Parts: sequence; C-alpha cells; structure tokens
Amino acid sequence: MYTQSITRNHRAAFILVIDGSGSMAETLRFRGRTTTKAEAVAAVANDLLFELLERARRDDGVRDYYDLAAIGYSGDDEVVPLLPGGRKMMRVSELAELEMPVRTETVEHRLPDGSIALREIPSPAWIEPRAAGQTPMYQALAEARDLAAAWCARRENAESFPPVIFNITDGEATDCDGDELRRVAEQIRALGTADGKALLINIHLAADESGRTIFFPTEEEAGYPNRYARLLYDCSSPMPALFDAAIREVKGAGALPPFRGMSFNASATELIAMLSIGSISVKTE
Repeated sequence: MYTQSITRNHRAAFILVIDGSGSMAETLRFRGRTTTKAEAVAAVANDLLFELLERARRDDGVRDYYDLAAIGYSGDDEVVPLLPGGRKMMRVSELAELEMPVRTETVEHRLPDGSIALREIPSPAWIEPRAAGQTPMYQALAEARDLAAAWCARRENAESFPPVIFNITDGEATDCDGDELRRVAEQIRALGTADGKALLINIHLAADESGRTIFFPTEEEAGYPNRYARLLYDCSSPMPALFDAAIREVKGAGALPPFRGMSFNASATELIAMLSIGSISVKTE
C-alpha cells in the first residue's frame, strides 16, 4: 500500500482546503517578517503549486503527474474554488499553460556584519490571501470529499496513489459540531484507490495559552489536554510508513511512528514541512 509511483498513467491528486475567515488577518512571523496568517498560508500554498509544477517539468514540457484543487472557506458560509478561472480541479499542465501571476515578497536576511537587510523576491500568486467572516469548515471538507470521491471513481485513477487533502485553518468550524466534523473527515479517509486510502492532513495555526506545539503526533502526544487538538487528531489520517523517515528528520531521530497527519500551534516553518512531507516525498517517474 502507498507504493504506486506517480506517472502520467498514474496521476496523484492534491487538494488544498484553506481557511479564509476573519481571524486569518491576525499576524505571525513568517520568513523573517511580520505578516498575516492569510498572506503566509497563500505564500506557502503558491510555493507548493509551483514546486509541483516544476517537479512535473521535463524536456518535452510539463507532464501531467498531478491533478490540483484549492478550496477556500470564509464569509457567510462561503466555499469557493481558488484556482484561476474558478476551476474546481485542474491538471498541472493546465496550470503551467496559464500566465503565472507574480507578487513581490519582501523578506529579511542577515548580512555578514550581522545587520538585517530587506530583499524583494518575486513569487507565484495563483492563490490570493483571504480573511473575512466565518469558518464553514464542514462545507469545505464536504466539497473536498466530493472532489476526491469523483477523482477516485475515474477508471484511470483506480491504481494511483490516493488523494492527499490538506486542511489549513486557525479556528474552529462555525457550521458544525465536533461529531459532525469527525464524520465528514471519516468519509474522506474512507475514500481511496487500490494503493491506499485518501490522506487527510489537518494543520491548525492558532496558538493556545501554553504555547505547546503538536506536530505529526503519536497517540501519546495527542493526549495533551486540549479539546481542539484532540478533535484534529481524531479527524486526521495515520501517516503511511512511506513518510516515517521524513517526519523523523523534522521531529528528531527519537520520534517513533505511527504518526498522525496533523499539527496544532505549529510555526510557519513547520507548516512548510507539513506540506512538503505530505506532498513532495512521493516518487515520480
């Protein structure tokens, strides 16, 4: 299980589910500067899309190794596609054919004399930051479930590596209770292909009062007495052994699997690690 290489005949699907509620306007430190959560998440999501695009690039062009989707949830129970043209899902070659919007990102870097300077770096900007209104997470995960189910049902995907869904949020759902969130998460995790079940990875950006971070936890780590951390643990997928080495490299050599695909109160650096481990470690041919 979880051994299928990604090829043009066995594509993989990556679905980003991104919180755009009002609290995403809160600030954090990201790449050496203070920015909003919404801007940080958009930057990381765009970097992930660009990385996947580049990994699919060959001498003959961009090969269709990936199907991509991005869903935003915010406002008054608003769930919208975030990819260009309002597309729910598109092949990586279709993304490559579009003119790539570019934003200039200002980052801090340290000079040899120890002083700090600012550097402007152009970066892709298919996904724009959003921060308004409520947190209709249930509706967004239900949309991700339906996209993943339709993808798994296609004959050409029957033996492919299963879909990977990232839910990035900084708050609790406003359109369901904990049991309802567990049920829709279970429905996502029940989907799959001949190579394994879909992977749901939940990333929570908000800090709790203790400041403790939970990152790819084991069962013992998830026992930390925080209601929402436990809910995320229950909703998230066990990580396949395929990713154990990459997770231990981030957590430390003493970390022992099995790990769960979630983080709570993680830093922006750990957010990048979550996305990288969950999406880019899979072998392509």
